[in-house]
Amino acid sequence: MAKLRNSLEFRIVYEKGTRYDSCLMTAFIRRNDCGRHRLGITASRKVARRAVERNRLKRLLRETFRLSGENLRTTQASYDWVLNARRSLLNVKLAAVLEDFLGTLTRLKRDESSFVAEIERRSL
Repeated sequence: MAKLRNSLEFRIVYEKGTRYDSCLMTAFIRRNDCGRHRLGITASRKVARRAVERNRLKRLLRETFRLSGENLRTTQASYDWVLNARRSLLNVKLAAVLEDFLGTLTRLKRDESSFVAEIERRSL
């Protein structure tokens, strides 16, 4: 799994990406030219005061992304993902996080297909 490493990469995704809100996380997604998906995760002190909790949130999100690999390969392009944990993520198990993430991925695919349709319509 490729990672977003520095603050500039995160900032670009925040500023130029699309925001998808859900009950457990906020995802910022931006198309890239790397040929693979890249992931960045944040869990602020505002969400979880203790480092142990923040680390658990990050592990949950990282594992969710890893387990969603097969579904991520079905997208038409590769993307940079920044996942921001929410406080409600502290009280759920991996299955709920996975379901929430797949909902976000479904929304992305729907937007992606409508974007492609819009480009095809303009080129006619």
